[in-house]
Formats: sequence, C-alpha cells, structure tokens
Amino acid sequence: MAGVRGRMVAFIAVVTVAAAGATGYVLHVRHRQVLASTAASAVPTTGLSRVQSQPHLVFRSTASGETYGRVAVVPLSEPDGPRAFTTASCDRIHARRGLAVCLTTERGLVTTYRTLLLGADWSTRLTLPLAGLPSRARLSPDGTLAATTAFVHGDSYAQPGQFSTRTLVTTTSGRQLGDLETFELSVDGRVVAAADKNIWGVTFAADDDTFYATAASGGRTWLVRGSLSARTLTGLRKDVECPSLSPDGTRIAFKKRGALPAGQWRIAVFDLRTHTETMLAETRNVDDQLEWLDNAHVLYGVPRAGTAAASSDVWTVPADGTGKPTIFLRDAWSPSVVR
Repeated sequence: MAGVRGRMVAFIAVVTVAAAGATGYVLHVRHRQVLASTAASAVPTTGLSRVQSQPHLVFRSTASGETYGRVAVVPLSEPDGPRAFTTASCDRIHARRGLAVCLTTERGLVTTYRTLLLGADWSTRLTLPLAGLPSRARLSPDGTLAATTAFVHGDSYAQPGQFSTRTLVTTTSGRQLGDLETFELSVDGRVVAAADKNIWGVTFAADDDTFYATAASGGRTWLVRGSLSARTLTGLRKDVECPSLSPDGTRIAFKKRGALPAGQWRIAVFDLRTHTETMLAETRNVDDQLEWLDNAHVLYGVPRAGTAAASSDVWTVPADGTGKPTIFLRDAWSPSVVR
C-alpha cells in the first residue's frame, strides 16, 4: 500500500511540474504576443489614398505584430514617415499604378500557393495558380504583363542544379503567354535543351515583347534576352541572376556569384550599350531581385542580422559604383516604385 501511495505521490508531482511548465510556456507565448502587438502599434500609420496620390513605394511589411506580411505603402519623398497598410498580404509583391501582382502561401492541411492580381483598391481581380514556393514577381512598365517564378523543387538559388523553377508570363487579363522553359534557349549560337534548364527572374522592357531573365543549366547562369512573340531566349553574358532593367532601358542591375561560395552574391550593373560591368558599393550578400529607385539608384532587401524574427530592411546604393549603402526603409521587403 505504501508503494502504491508513493507512486501516486510521484505521479502527482510529475503532473504538477508538467502543468507548471505548460503554464509557463503559455505565459511566455502570450508575453511575446503582447510585445509584438505593442511593437506593431508603435508603427505610425496614415491614410492609404493620401499616399497613393503621389509617387510611392509598395512593399511587404516585416514589422513585428499583426501587420507582419501585409502590403504597405509610403511616399517616396518620406520613406521613414507613416506607412499606409492595404488589405493584402503577400510573400512577394510588385506593383504599378492601379495594379499589383501578389504571390501568396496558404498553409493548412495542404499548403497551396496562388498568384493574385490586385486592383487599385487592393481587392483581388483575378486568381491564378502558382506551381510552388513563391520566389519572384514582376509587372511590365504599362502593367499589361505579369511574370511569376516559383520553386517546384528546392527552396533557394544557393545550389545550382539543386532546384527547379517554373516561370510563367501572363497578361493581367489572365491569358497565359508561356512557360519560359518551353522557349528555345540559345547560348553562344547553340541551342541548350538540357533537362536541368531553368529560367527565372523576369524583367520587362517597354514594348510588351522584349524581356530579360536568368537562364541556368549545368551549374552556369546567363543573362538572356527573351521575345514573347518569337518564343526565344538568347544568351547575352554569363554569371547574371535576377536581372532588373533600369527605367531608361539601358542597364541591367543583377546579382552575381563570381568566385564566392554557393549561396553568396554581390550586386552589379551591366550596361547594355557598352557591355561594361560596374560592381556596386554593397559588399554584403544580397539574395534579391533589385528594384530601381530611379536611373541613378537601386533598392534591395537584406535580412536583418541577429534577430529571431524574419525581419528585413530595404537598402539603397548608387548604381554607378560610388557612395555607400544606406537604409531606405526599415522593416520592409519586396519593394516596388510606383510613380
């Protein structure tokens, strides 16, 4: 009887300790939620229509709290001022005036991915399927074309040949123009038809036919010029990833690996007229598709070091290799300039 009583006492002690631990964990989580909510409430906000009536920056907010992941806008003239939040939440966003393409992840028993085309009021105008994990999104200058890239195998560009992407171009009315892997790829005059061919990171020219992108095969990458009407991709130069065409259409901002280890990139600008390359003053690793702030500066996201949360900031640097990187917008990711 004493042995039974002793086991009961031990059992009750174990349950008590477990309950105390669970209670402590719940209180810890609630404390973190309160802190996050407090941090979110500290972010100054303003009216959406006021901001959108002037040149502005559209981005994904990474400030902690309930607005994390929401699409927000700030005036280009005052990026560190109050931000206006939209009703949309996106993993990746790119916008033109009155239109945006939004890549989303919906987690549940089965995780699904979608491409949303959003109107001027940020409501969904059109829903398109997305083949996998959201990666890149771009609209053409006039907003008539959209390009999306998703990982269908692997989840980063760090290891060439160890991932597979699917990049689709559609009209913003919903008509699919092509899966870019089905386009004919030519490099140095020879057709590349290898099974490991991948295309990603589209940037559009102003004619609604010409675009630039990254092509990869055999562990190598190239900047390619594409034609939607001819369904072709032509290699221009090697070691270019995630190109972004300047507003004047003369230069490509991109990330390059060079001799760096896998998963590390520097950013540079390639002049399409002179075929010269300029390394930019940013020396940190940048894994992003750059956005042009204007013809003289680029924007890009950098994850914030030393934080437990998935926080990041948008930085800017001159496009001519001079100057030094500076923070343009804190707690932000996936910027796009709307004028």
